[in-house]
Order: sequence, then C-alpha cells, then structure tokens
Amino acid sequence: MRKLLFYSLFSIVCTATALPDLQQKPRKKKAEDERITLKHADNLRFNKYEMNGAQRFSGNVVMSHAGMTMNCDSAVYYEQSQTFDAFGNVKIVQGDTLTLTGEKLHYDGETQIAEMRHKVVMTHREQKLFTDSLNYDRPYNVGYYFNGGRLKDGENDLNSDWGEYHTDTRRATFNYNVELITPKFRLITDTLHYDTQTKWAEVVGASNIYSGEDRMYTEHGFYNSEKDSVRLFKNTQAFGKDRVMMGDTVYYDKKSGIMEAHRNVSCLDLKNKNCLTGHYAWYNELTGEALATDSALARDFSQGKDTIYVHADTLRMFTYNMNTDSVYRVLHGYFHTRAYRKDMQAVADSLVFTTKTNKVTLYRDPIVWNDTKQIVGEEINVFLNDSTIDSVYVNRQALMVERLDSAHFNQVGAQQMRSYFERGELKENQALGNVMVVNFPLERDSLILYQNYVETAKARMFMEKRRLKKIWAPASHGYFYPIGLAPEDRTKLPGFAWFDYIRPLSPEDVFHWRSKKAGTELKPSIRREAPLQKL
Repeated sequence: MRKLLFYSLFSIVCTATALPDLQQKPRKKKAEDERITLKHADNLRFNKYEMNGAQRFSGNVVMSHAGMTMNCDSAVYYEQSQTFDAFGNVKIVQGDTLTLTGEKLHYDGETQIAEMRHKVVMTHREQKLFTDSLNYDRPYNVGYYFNGGRLKDGENDLNSDWGEYHTDTRRATFNYNVELITPKFRLITDTLHYDTQTKWAEVVGASNIYSGEDRMYTEHGFYNSEKDSVRLFKNTQAFGKDRVMMGDTVYYDKKSGIMEAHRNVSCLDLKNKNCLTGHYAWYNELTGEALATDSALARDFSQGKDTIYVHADTLRMFTYNMNTDSVYRVLHGYFHTRAYRKDMQAVADSLVFTTKTNKVTLYRDPIVWNDTKQIVGEEINVFLNDSTIDSVYVNRQALMVERLDSAHFNQVGAQQMRSYFERGELKENQALGNVMVVNFPLERDSLILYQNYVETAKARMFMEKRRLKKIWAPASHGYFYPIGLAPEDRTKLPGFAWFDYIRPLSPEDVFHWRSKKAGTELKPSIRREAPLQKL
C-alpha cells in the first residue's frame, strides 16, 4: 500500500507550453499516459502543511518522464505546479545519445523544460557543452545557456556568452564574445552558427580569423575547421606578414595555399613593394604565383619614388627563389597592354616585366614614349634603374622619332637600335642595319633652317642638352637640304607615324585602349630559319 501511495503521489498528466522566444510556434501534444514517475528513493517525506504540500525525496533518487530518466541525491516535487527541483549530482539521460549533468535542476512537467544549474555538462554524441546555467527544451530538442559556456567538438572549442545547441540537427548558435579555437585557426566574432557534422561555421558581423601571423577580417563568411578553408563574402581583408589582400568575396584554402577573390580585389605585397588589383584575382601563397583579370592593374613601387602602372586584359605574376635574399618576380601582361610611369609610357599587345633585371619587354606592335621621343619596333626591351629609364633595345624595324614641333620630327630607323639615357634624357643612340637618319638641327635661337638625311650601315649619335652633338658613321650617303626642300621620302622615313593619340597620359588612362589608325600597323618582318636537317 505504501509503495502504491508513492506512485499515486507522483503520477501526473503533463501538458506543454511554449518557450518565451518561441511563443509563435505550437508545442508538441503529449500523450495522456505521459507521467512523471518515481523509480526509486531511499527516503520520502510528505506533509501537506509543509512547503505547500511538496513531497521530498532523498538518497539515490531516480525519476522518469516521457522517455527521460533523472538521477539525483535529493528532490522536491510540487504537485500543484507540476514541477520538481533536484539537488546534488543531478543527471538526466534521454535515449542513448543525450546526457545532462549538474548540481541543481528545476523541471517543469507541463513545458518539459529542464533548467540545470552549477557545473553543467551536456553530452550529445561526441559533443560536450560546459556552462554554469543551461535550459533544455525537450519538445524542441534545444539546450541554451546565457551566462557563458563552451562547446567541445573534437579538437574544436567554441566559447560565448550566449549559445544554443540543437540535438536533432546537431547545429549550434553562439552570440556575444564568440571564440572558436581549432589547432590551426582562432576565430573571434559576435554571432556564429556551427554545424558539428560538417564542421562549417558561419559568422555574421565583424569577425577576425587568426592563423599564426596571418589575420582575416570579414563581416559575413564561412569557415571549415576540417578542410582549413574559408569563404568570406562582405568587406573581406586578409593580412599576412608582408601582404594584404582585399575583396568583396574571398575563398581561401590553407592546405593548398590558394586564395581566390572576386570584385574590388587588391593584393598588396609590402615586402616586395608591388600591388595587383582587379575584379578577379587568384593567388598561391606557397608558390607566389598570382593572376588578375577584369580591370586588372599591376603597380610596382620597388624601384624608387616613381611607380610603374601596368594594365592588360590578364596579368600573371610568378615568384622565383621565394623566401631567399635573391627573390624576384616576373609579370606577364597579355592583350591590350598599357603601361605608365612618370618618365616612360608604353603600349603593346603583350608585356613581360622582371624585377631581377628591371627589364620590360614589349611584344607585337609595341610603342614606348620618353618625354618627346617615341620608339617603335617589333620587339622593345626597356631597362629601368631605381629612379628613371636606363636604356632601350629595339629588335627589328626600329624607329625612333623625336617631336620638335607639329611639322618637324627627328628620326632614326634601323634593324636594331640601342638607346642610353641619363636622368631621363637621351645621351647616346646606336643603330645597326639599314640605318636612315632624318635630323633637323636647331640653331641657337631654336630656329630650324635646314635638314640632314643620312643612309649608312651603322651609326652612333651623341646628344647634349637634347640636341644632336655629333654623329659617327662609316661609309655613308649624306644629304643637306634647306628647310622645306627635301623630298617627302627623305623627310619622313618608312613606317613613320606619330602616335600621340595612343599614348597613356596618366595612371588612370592605362585602362583605356586605343588602337592604331588603319594603315599604320607594323607588319612583322619575315624571319628566315635554317631548315631542319634530315637524317
């Protein structure tokens, strides 16, 4: 009879209500036979005039309700409110995957909400959640804390002021002072959604990801701790020891070292003093290889105060001898290439620039300008020093033109040409092969009174204060004409054209491609090669 009385005192019919933050969602209906049941207690005390008629249990207390089992040292049951409190070594077990332990528990049989306090540990499969205060909503399979907590998921630790974990989906949400620590990354944010099965973490709001000396900032993104990869989508910035990368969208894989960015992309190399921008960029931090397209622009400011700007449809940069004192980079630009530096401008179909020799090589209809001088040829090599242009080598169909005024142009044509500069001014010009020279000497008052025309096999011309000082040539044919009396073919050499309408005028102007006028394109010469020997 006494045992039967115990069971009758603790058998109740439970109904469900809603969490305050989920009031708009209907709760699950309970079956009529769902009852809170006392399985065992060493001692029972009951007096309807004490503690509002509460029943008190002590010693190895075991209770169950709707698939949940609770163990504790002591418990107090309130029949009217259909709640009970448990104390000391409290443990809740639900199924074979969920365990909840703590020092104090308040359980509401109507709402099926368990409020665990002090040294709380919730274990679900491989995940453990540590906190001092946790509420577990059984109908919605969610446990949440609000005074700080930590989720342990394998090698990943997640800490926050507030958080919730869903046992049905195995997903968690963390808010306020969130910190995710993995063996390779440390993530700081205020809002984080985490999937314990896929290991993907989503951050919302200002967030920082740290890895050694590297740091990434974003305001929305995803991070995978298993794959060591990130996907960042808003105001993204990546900071390395000597580099900074920015973009609206950035994908990064730590294992492969590959970073990919879209829209408003900027890759800044502080150590080697160069920057690559565009609306699409790809970078491999292990090899130092980079690519940029869609408004691509390369800037190199390693050679002194003057920056060189290079634009092309596609820019590719290769790094050699990485992590050594002899590191250097080679930049390739192809299709619609334009370059600007204060003392030198260039256009071509394609370009190669190497920091090892400070050489720019231009291919396919190239043009180079320096001050009032213009150089064309089939292939042009420009050598730079720390502050200005050093020399220019032109191979095949070389033609240098210097503009004196709108009607008079000094010209030198040859198969090959090498020009030397000092402080940005032409000092010597060497021409070889079918050399032709048109020169308009300037008088002291800058008047032009006559014209020279020379044909020779090779020539050396020496300049002083931008004027031809002397010319050296072997056997040659020379002609002297009063101004305006020279034949047309000896006033303008074959292939002559003044391409000022193509010349880049500013760093911004490198983005605006302008083609040569019809009929002025350079036709490549036929290059004869020795036939292959038949064996």
